[in-house]
Amino acid sequence: MKISSALLFSLVLSLTSLAPQSLAAEGAYARETKITQLIKTQVDGAGKPIVYPSGTAEVTGVLVEIPPGAQTNWHKHPVPAFAYMLEGELRVDLETGVSKTFKAGDVIAEVVNLLHNGVVMGQKPVKLVMFALSTAGQPYAVKAERAPTKK
Repeated sequence: MKISSALLFSLVLSLTSLAPQSLAAEGAYARETKITQLIKTQVDGAGKPIVYPSGTAEVTGVLVEIPPGAQTNWHKHPVPAFAYMLEGELRVDLETGVSKTFKAGDVIAEVVNLLHNGVVMGQKPVKLVMFALSTAGQPYAVKAERAPTKK
């Protein structure tokens, strides 16, 4: 399934405007506009406080597609990143030994500066949209030099 640029733009627009009505300025949205909060957090997926990087802000949005039986390989995000699972089921193994499983419709606050590896579970591919909040020229993901040792 190929996602058109118009569909991706609509998704980005909807994800960036998902403030609950109570936080929106009075009358900001038409009465018939439905707002569903997907995530509101002050911590990343490991429970650490979210800290915005300093410098010229840059937001990167990517569509991640992982085929059945595949994995992301061990990596870390040096900046806050958030994802929305479109399809499939993904088990994320953290270097701490903890594993978390996500499925279509789940919202993920990615772990920051913590090695992790996503493994596709089942026979369906995984598709997710991820947004990273970084600074201009800063990578949103860094490959691990080697897999972490078992704890």
